[in-house]
Amino acid sequence: MSKIAVIKTGGKQYKIKAGDKIKIEKLDEEVGKKVKFNTLMIASEDGKEISLGNPSLGEKVEGKILEQGKDKKVNVVKYKNKTRYLRNKGHRQNYAKVEIDKIS
Repeated sequence: MSKIAVIKTGGKQYKIKAGDKIKIEKLDEEVGKKVKFNTLMIASEDGKEISLGNPSLGEKVEGKILEQGKDKKVNVVKYKNKTRYLRNKGHRQNYAKVEIDKIS
């Protein structure tokens, strides 16, 4: 029976299961390295077995970094009518693509 887990990384929480590929905030590791994630909850898919952390269960989820990169550009525009005020700014967020290997 497969398990699902809730992990916390980069200030966000993700619901995952083994084999998932997720896009998260940039990690300071190289491509191909194994990483462990802070686990908040582990449950069976049918919901009969649940382990909750207080506040966490430790590093029970392991994954492998597939790629590091930058997302598409997001343009931010500030505009005020009739005052000749226009500001354009672009931003590209760094990310890491991770494949979840196992949940213990």
